Amino acid sequence: MQRGEKRVTNVLLTQPIVFSPALLIAEWGRKKTWVLKGGPDYKKIDPHSQLGFSGRRSDFSNLRVQRESEYFCCSHRAITPVEDEIPSSSPAVVDENPNHLITKSTGFHRDLNSLPKPLSATNIPFSSSDGTKVLVAYRGVPGSYSEAAALKAYPNCETVPCDQFEAVFKAVELWLVDKAVLPIENSVGGSIHRNYDLLLFHRLHIVGEVGLTVNHCLLGLPGVRKEELKRVLSHPQALDQCEIFLNKLHLNRISAVDTAGAAQIVASEGVRETGAIASGRAAEIYGLNILAERIQDDYDNITRFLILAREPIIPGTNKSYKTSIVFTLEEGPGVLFKALAVFSMRDINLSKIESRPQRSRPLRVVDDSNSGSATYFDYLFYIDFEASMAEPRAQYALGHLQEFARFIRVLGCYPMNTS
Repeated sequence: MQRGEKRVTNVLLTQPIVFSPALLIAEWGRKKTWVLKGGPDYKKIDPHSQLGFSGRRSDFSNLRVQRESEYFCCSHRAITPVEDEIPSSSPAVVDENPNHLITKSTGFHRDLNSLPKPLSATNIPFSSSDGTKVLVAYRGVPGSYSEAAALKAYPNCETVPCDQFEAVFKAVELWLVDKAVLPIENSVGGSIHRNYDLLLFHRLHIVGEVGLTVNHCLLGLPGVRKEELKRVLSHPQALDQCEIFLNKLHLNRISAVDTAGAAQIVASEGVRETGAIASGRAAEIYGLNILAERIQDDYDNITRFLILAREPIIPGTNKSYKTSIVFTLEEGPGVLFKALAVFSMRDINLSKIESRPQRSRPLRVVDDSNSGSATYFDYLFYIDFEASMAEPRAQYALGHLQEFARFIRVLGCYPMNTS
């Protein structure tokens, strides 16, 4: 537990009360606590059939999808923190054909075996830090946008790559790292629902947020022109966000686990006709050329990340704070309207509302007829509101919300990102 933080035990409430700051991040409940169970059903994909071509290594073994249940976390940590991604200042070299743009490589082609590699969370080495740096876990490989967000939040941190989102949570819970950085929503692609489910399933606390501007780049092997490319690898969301640019080049699109992982595959496989969409920093790490920058359809492409820790922070009132909660509601007409009204009547702004079906509860039938009966879900509601839990109005609002809710849990109260 770090200085300024305070451990708060869970509290079961049966009547609306006014809360003291010591109970800010306590767990709330009225009848019972709902726990999400189950998980995604991932299917393994034959990498050879996806690629449909042969290269130096025809099986393209690095491109694969692993089951979510096989949690992965790193065993080797990035020793040297890196600076935030900056556009390359290397001059472009243009040949006689103006349509052929060749950009000098932004870095050297390093030994990829020297980079941190994810391992199974069931076999995590329990090595301790010397305490000189903050250890921050993220999902992906070096050069990913999540790593850039971690370095933006903690410029001098030691980043720890994990293979799956579940492994990021476990790394914090097992005291392998101090913090975790988790993408939660994108201004173009929307919310990342898997991470909302994990926030409820695990007992970590939100202690901060950071916004990162996404700058997608087209990367290729040194000496390759973008017109020579026949296919491009990247995360499915990145491919969708660059649709206009990719349509102009008539490139076949192949999904990869993440953007930096796609760059790593292109560098290791060495197939000249294959490019990747990733960050400029990924080009530097894996020794690739930047063939085009800012290729996303929407230039104002921002991803919001949450910072997670084992212990909550005790908020104050000296700056702008945001509070994230999750709750379920009792049955009844207009109950959602009543639940949201507890914030409006106290002049508390809601900046985010997200609903997720409760997996642990069956569908309910609207009427008793045997044919054509409509069913509906029971939902979990995730809300971000702009107020500190040290403020009486926020405390009264949650006390009022308890009248309509089966379950309430404060996920975290943290300073708002104003950058």
